[in-house]
Amino acid sequence: MALILDPQNAGISGNMVLGALIDMGVKYDEVISVMRKCASPIGQIDVDINQIRKSSIRATYVHIKCEDQEKIGYKELIENLDGAKINVNVLNFAKKVFHTVAVAESKVHGTFIDEVHFHEVGAADAVADIIGSAYCFFKLGFNTKKVYGLPVALGGGRIKGMHGKLSVPAPATLEILKDVPVFGGPVDYELTTPTGAALYVNMVDEYCNFYPLMNNQNIGYGAGSMDLSIPNVFRIIDGGTSISTDSISILETNIDSVTGEVLGHSFNKLLEAGALDVTIIPIIMKKNRPGHLLRVISKPKDCDRVSEAIIRETGTLGVRVLPYIHRNVVNREIINIKIEIGGIEKDIQIKVGTIDKEIINYSPEYEDAKKIANEMEIPLKDVMKKANESFKKLLDKY
Repeated sequence: MALILDPQNAGISGNMVLGALIDMGVKYDEVISVMRKCASPIGQIDVDINQIRKSSIRATYVHIKCEDQEKIGYKELIENLDGAKINVNVLNFAKKVFHTVAVAESKVHGTFIDEVHFHEVGAADAVADIIGSAYCFFKLGFNTKKVYGLPVALGGGRIKGMHGKLSVPAPATLEILKDVPVFGGPVDYELTTPTGAALYVNMVDEYCNFYPLMNNQNIGYGAGSMDLSIPNVFRIIDGGTSISTDSISILETNIDSVTGEVLGHSFNKLLEAGALDVTIIPIIMKKNRPGHLLRVISKPKDCDRVSEAIIRETGTLGVRVLPYIHRNVVNREIINIKIEIGGIEKDIQIKVGTIDKEIINYSPEYEDAKKIANEMEIPLKDVMKKANESFKKLLDKY
């Protein structure tokens, strides 16, 4: 099962996340009660939840009115939350979100985390946003799902802060969204706030540039306060996904001046450098010269190291990089079984591919099968056949 957080249209703020989660089926009075209970030590709040339209898109809008007491520091804020009688999982998640903001604020302002006094997050309305969002997230069971995050729209222009005008995004927002796919625009307003960014990074398990393959089952829209030229809404999609996804980089280079021996040696060196797969394809290059296309798949974090290995091993002058390619992959598992050949038991691993716990493919591990074939002095195909038959019997048994 999967959940998608989609802040591509108009960014993400605390009340937009809360509104989208409530829109997916949480009772108003339940979440309001939790919000008031946790925010009351900091400031009294009044919560209005309404269905409104943003550029003709229906969404849930959460408006929190409050009168804050004195400014509150991070340490005191956490102590107040620890005294709240709410679900421990909800509480711990909310504390993680506040810690994310506190770390960002301390870095931006050059202070220790316990010295941080929040501008936005110290307010009772932000406490209500975060606690309310945490409560809804767990109430809906989304903590048990894999959460995908799409790129975040930051907005643009300038905002007025306590220390003068700042360009969008705010420094704390940018700090929180390190290593997260983001983009500027599409309007000159602050679309993503520190609270929204902190909720986002603590909810998301994997960032992706495209929607994963999934069965759409429920959609929630949370409205922002501004009226913009675009629909000012944040979207959450709940669904079942039959195939997992991840992000990869594809590296390519054309080679026409190295020997087969060098190519074969390079193949193994690239795998050692972190490549997930290496393919060498015969091609015809310019001036009708025969050559090879070297194509390598790697994790984005290994891209630079693998690129350097390609250059060093092949002598190529450049490597094309297609970053953050989206790929669908089945869930994979290794199962150890025993097979009997000639009255002798041998251990062998079976690679199993599943979709929603349904086994769709299985095959013996090549290196294990080759070792058994050599030891027993029988054809490899016979070992592979025996392993498949033995595994099928286990499946039929259960």
